Amino acid sequence: MFKWNKLGKVFTPQEITGRPWLKEFAQAPATLIFDDFIRVYFSCRPPADTNGQYVSFSSYVDLDRADLFKIRHVSENPILELGEYGSFDEFGTYPVSVIRNNGEIWAYYAGWTRCESVPFNVAIGCATSHDQGKNFKKLGAGPILSYSPSEPFVISGPKIRNFNGKWYLWYIAGRKWKITEGRAEPVYKTRMAISHNGINWEKINKDLIENRIEEDEAQASPDVFYANGKYHMFFCYRYSSNYRGRTNGYRIGYASSKNLIDWDRDDSKAGIDISNDGWDSEMISYPHVFDVDHKTYLMYLGNQVGKYGFGVAILDGKLD
Repeated sequence: MFKWNKLGKVFTPQEITGRPWLKEFAQAPATLIFDDFIRVYFSCRPPADTNGQYVSFSSYVDLDRADLFKIRHVSENPILELGEYGSFDEFGTYPVSVIRNNGEIWAYYAGWTRCESVPFNVAIGCATSHDQGKNFKKLGAGPILSYSPSEPFVISGPKIRNFNGKWYLWYIAGRKWKITEGRAEPVYKTRMAISHNGINWEKINKDLIENRIEEDEAQASPDVFYANGKYHMFFCYRYSSNYRGRTNGYRIGYASSKNLIDWDRDDSKAGIDISNDGWDSEMISYPHVFDVDHKTYLMYLGNQVGKYGFGVAILDGKLD
């Protein structure tokens, strides 16, 4: 079992001024390690419009490597422009996962569009940066991973990794929409695709994580790393309805694998749960694990899926 000691909330978007596109939410933290700072990418929103509709932008905050609670810089502008009229990412770029590749930084992001019968649809795009991850240029106007006969909608939540020279992209794929109290809610499962170049992907067409709390359990943010002879995955999950509060809200789960295809889920080993009170007392979600200076950290979202920012925990002991 892992044991994570919570250190507190690191970043609160409501405290940032001078950036009208960054007013609420700091979702899906993803790190890029530099010599003296940690760049944390996240997704944010301006206030909702008069119809209650949001758009999502992606940004970053640079944290001091020696003190993760010391903010050194916040991006002056979004790292990605929204897509043009009618494109798959016209209304949002959320979330983002980054990786270094031959002197460039590559970003995999979920692009959002609005729909009529359901609130949205999502597909995954790719962009590259030549200025150390400050600004990104899209590979094109369309997605690199999208819907298919077996994955008909909501292709989202990309997490990019490279193991032994091969590219792996974990993501979520929509399974169904459920109408709950007059609102359409998506059910999605954890999936994976493999590539030799980071552009052309082969889906393995398999749900990786078994359901635990219900058949329509929704899973998100599969964060994978290798340690001590096996692969570890931290992810989050929720009930399919009434999940915006404490009872059915997001929790963080854990699974392990020897081959990246077959995963053994054991949420009792996750080692982190909601707090009794405060910013993460209703839900915790979108975990991201990273190592800095011989210490292992986990960043995560709190109540209302990161509306008020993200926090960090440190591993007590060593990885199992």
